Amino acid sequence: AQQVVESGGGLVQAGGSLTLACTIRDLRDYIMGWFRQAPGKEREWVSSITWTGGSTYYGDSVKGRFTISRDNANNTMYLQMNSLKVEDTAIYYCVAALGPVGTWSSASEYNYWGQGTQVTVSS
Repeated sequence: AQQVVESGGGLVQAGGSLTLACTIRDLRDYIMGWFRQAPGKEREWVSSITWTGGSTYYGDSVKGRFTISRDNANNTMYLQMNSLKVEDTAIYYCVAALGPVGTWSSASEYNYWGQGTQVTVSS
């Protein structure tokens, strides 16, 4: 099975920034994305990026604040999170799809998931 590893989570004050990273072998073969899940809430799609990074997609709650990017040469994908809010607190999961993806926000479209990294935003 393919191994997906997230890093970069932590504690940050509201209004601050944080960058998550995700590594997977042969990254160029996958459409990549992020989901998150807060305590007591349903899992929420955050963002996705196509194989070469030519197209990016965002959930409404993060649009304009988060930026997804990828570095295929180094097998790493990133999520730059700015203007963080308390409601962004969640476990963030990196996901990978062999593709193509029909519905970006559908968890079933993604073949591989990481273990998750905790992001906590304090007020």
